[in-house]
Amino acid sequence: MGECVTVAVDAMGGDHGPRVTVAAALRCVQRDPDLVIILVGQQGAIEQALRARRAVAHERLRICHAEQVVEMDESPALAMRSKKQSSMRIAIDLVKSGEAAACVSAGNTGALMATARFVLKMLPGIERPAIASELPTMQGRVVMLDLGANVDCTPEHLLQFAVMGSVLVSAMDRKEAPSVGLLNIGEEEIKGNETVKRASELLRRSGLNFYGNVEGDDIYKGTTDVVVCDGFVGNVALKTSEGLAKMVSTMLREEFSRHFLRRVAAVIAWPVLNAFKRRVDPRRYNGATLLGLRGVVIKSHGGADRFSFEQAIDRAVHEVREAVLERISEKMAMAQHIAQQDAA
Repeated sequence: MGECVTVAVDAMGGDHGPRVTVAAALRCVQRDPDLVIILVGQQGAIEQALRARRAVAHERLRICHAEQVVEMDESPALAMRSKKQSSMRIAIDLVKSGEAAACVSAGNTGALMATARFVLKMLPGIERPAIASELPTMQGRVVMLDLGANVDCTPEHLLQFAVMGSVLVSAMDRKEAPSVGLLNIGEEEIKGNETVKRASELLRRSGLNFYGNVEGDDIYKGTTDVVVCDGFVGNVALKTSEGLAKMVSTMLREEFSRHFLRRVAAVIAWPVLNAFKRRVDPRRYNGATLLGLRGVVIKSHGGADRFSFEQAIDRAVHEVREAVLERISEKMAMAQHIAQQDAA
């Protein structure tokens, strides 16, 4: 299937812990004979989850014991200081040492970001990491970043996000020159605050396939392959989208269950409704990448089920095999060279 890849999984992270993470890891190693997973966490809990699946640890599914667990509501600073033996920290340490090529965790987002940045450091030319994730669109899917790692950004940060997002799409979807849009309150160049206006100027000279400014509705139209924004705007847009999806789903269920004839109509419409559900199912897009670090780190949704967590592991493996980190470093070097030429 591909080159052998080792992934460290924070088995204790998320709302469901080993019940989900271990089940997903088992499925992944069964599907991919070139995958090795290190389950990091409390050995007793992991072994119990394996027994529940009538499985045991083996050469490609190893256990690395960790005494501590980072709680979902724990302070990132406290987790970094007092949880050096946590499953999250040890999983990231395995990436740092080279024993694993990637880390996947459904744990506390703030703690994961802070710990990964402290342990792994940043790639050359990248000042801040960004959270990037795929969203469904009318054209297929779009990568959007930043989704919450950086509330305040400079124009240079937005340029770096654009480079990383472009490389990610190019590597994962085999697109030679992905289009990049800058999220704004209008398409016109005169729109937006000074940070966005300056970022637009930098992007036009960056050598990227810069489409220009895009608005909120362009995200789901699929106008561009990449949408760039600061973490404040990105997180609000993401949570608004999640809320809208839940509202539409709830309203459809309510309307189809109001009386007998509507329930009959729901049965007739089931194939269409089921196909629609599959297209927008957030579980299929689970696994946000913490871009810009010297290592592949994937953040799974905390409430992920087995299928959803599998997608996060698969994303980690795909990014390693497609050499995303190396490609980002090369692209950043090119972008810096263009910037130096412009300055001269």
